[in-house]
Amino acid sequence: MKAADLGLLTSVSTPTVHPGGTRAVVSVTHPSLEADAAVGQLWSIPLTGHAAPRRVTRGFRDTAPRFSPDGRLIAFLRAVPKSAPQLYVVDAAGGEPVQVTDRTLGVSEFAWAPDGRSLAFVSREPEQGRYGTVEGIDPNSEPARRIRTLKYQANGLGYIVDRRAHVFLVAVPDVWAEPAVAPVPQPDGSTGEKPGVPDARQLTSGEWDDTTIAFAPDGATLAFVSARHEGRDDDLRSNVFLVPVDGSGEPVDATGGHGDFSVVALQYGLNGVLYVSAQEVGESGRDFVARNTALYAIDRPDAAPRLLTDPETVDLTESDIVAYGDDAVLVADRRRGALVLTRVTSAGDVERLTDDTTVVGGVGTAGDVVVVSIADAGTAGDVALVTDGGLTRLTDFSRAVRAAGVIAPRELTVTGADGYPVHGWAVLPEGEGPHPVLLNIHGGPFAAYTGALFDEAQVYAAAGYAVLMCNPRGSAGYGQEHGRVIRQRMGTVDLDDVLAFLDGALAQLPGLDAERVGVMGGSYGGYLTAWTIAHDHRFAAAIVERGYLDPEAFIGTSDIGSFFSDEYTGTDPEHIRTQSPQAVVDRVTTPTLVLHSSSDLRCPLGQAERYYAALKRNGVEAELVIFPGEDHELSRSGRPRHRRERFEIILDWWARHLPSRTNRV
Repeated sequence: MKAADLGLLTSVSTPTVHPGGTRAVVSVTHPSLEADAAVGQLWSIPLTGHAAPRRVTRGFRDTAPRFSPDGRLIAFLRAVPKSAPQLYVVDAAGGEPVQVTDRTLGVSEFAWAPDGRSLAFVSREPEQGRYGTVEGIDPNSEPARRIRTLKYQANGLGYIVDRRAHVFLVAVPDVWAEPAVAPVPQPDGSTGEKPGVPDARQLTSGEWDDTTIAFAPDGATLAFVSARHEGRDDDLRSNVFLVPVDGSGEPVDATGGHGDFSVVALQYGLNGVLYVSAQEVGESGRDFVARNTALYAIDRPDAAPRLLTDPETVDLTESDIVAYGDDAVLVADRRRGALVLTRVTSAGDVERLTDDTTVVGGVGTAGDVVVVSIADAGTAGDVALVTDGGLTRLTDFSRAVRAAGVIAPRELTVTGADGYPVHGWAVLPEGEGPHPVLLNIHGGPFAAYTGALFDEAQVYAAAGYAVLMCNPRGSAGYGQEHGRVIRQRMGTVDLDDVLAFLDGALAQLPGLDAERVGVMGGSYGGYLTAWTIAHDHRFAAAIVERGYLDPEAFIGTSDIGSFFSDEYTGTDPEHIRTQSPQAVVDRVTTPTLVLHSSSDLRCPLGQAERYYAALKRNGVEAELVIFPGEDHELSRSGRPRHRRERFEIILDWWARHLPSRTNRV
């Protein structure tokens, strides 16, 4: 796979399954270099017979499909160029989609009411005079913002205190009526937010964000997640609230006083139990480091949540919750580089349904039928049916990228200097070698590489590099102790592990050139790359991307600066400096490319600028590349042309400092 093949990568959404179990519908998206945006449509996947998958919508970007409870309609989000996604419904048998919302800032999520007559959704409500609510007032003409909180921005979004996310309810329009949607008269004589679009009723309000919604089985109440307590600016706690759908009462806290945790996801089971996944954050409310996400059950609104899974051995951080059967839910457990489909009953019985290599991204059910979206070594996204024998693949959306060239990763475990096993993968180019080596370090730190198709590794391997990717201590998927050991000890055993993996791979794998090695990483990977080249000078060159480089300057500038550095590097200034790449930048002699995005609020641009300036002042060969308009997610979801250009810049850097047989100046 080459950088120009970026548009061949497809992503598949969580499937929605028709109540009859006959078909599933997914959104299939890909980065379009022509449109310079992610584009996609809905596809119908037959679950019986031999019919082929077929595209059922033609929008610019159609995502998040969900069948109505009776299966007659599909609701989904549609975005057009330069506009936020809006909620639509379409006849499940086919037809023209009907617009349901016209929100200024769009819709981020939605849920069907059990009776199928209404939809709840989450949308940000802008302050009047901001974000285009008044014609002629552009962002630079808006009034000054008066900030009184520590948490006032979010990466990829910007300011949040003047556009809080809240929950709304809207009636489902009659898609079969003529005209398709009639104006809905209101008591004040208006006919909706826009002619033909029904008015939505706001269910929540306040100076906080309300998200992650689910209807109770009787449809009378709606559960959502919010941080409404007084100390919310100083901690990470959030709770589950219940609000009457008819507007007859205020939201009630269903979890308050029962634990110190941050809620990740929720869903009602068919038994009426409210299942909640959450991370413990300790008595301080801020101790988030390497906390696995566990599953809880709330049997009734006034009951304490019951712990169903062991947070040391099960991690549901990247999982939704899906009702399954009368007394269970389906979740995805993050373990050793995979996401394993797992069944959990209300009694806490745990059964794993898929193997330890497949990444299960989303789950849809109808009765006993279970359909999943998956990724593995040969696909970036496909749909499979879960059977007693494992997984039956139903689609092949990655056929084109495989035809362009995909190299299967080789799993590898090495023993570190202290005897600790370090697990990861190697993607080796064709030919006998010797191949120059790129040591890649992931972000997080509490994240992980997987064995699934990864565009970064494929592009570098196609250019003639042996790519090494490991999950050192601090990573996710190997238990909390594995992740928490670097808390306020960053740059210690994690550095030992990545170097041990490099040395072990050089010793075990044929065709690797031990004398020609580069190192690169983004976010925490940028941190550990910068830390590595200050302590080990074997590398021909390095790439530090969107790095966490100066913990002290992170506070007050990053959207997570109010807590991240305190928990990961501590609060004592001297101790912080023992973990800071900026504090040891004077030891660096390795040529270093510093990549960053201008609108990165997670690791702000100043992190890169200070580090780059120090390199230059110290006489190190260095280059700074800044991508305009991009945020922390450039390499994953940035503009496709910028993503391609990023690959080209990276390969140009390696061609000059670590040439391969096929990538040289």
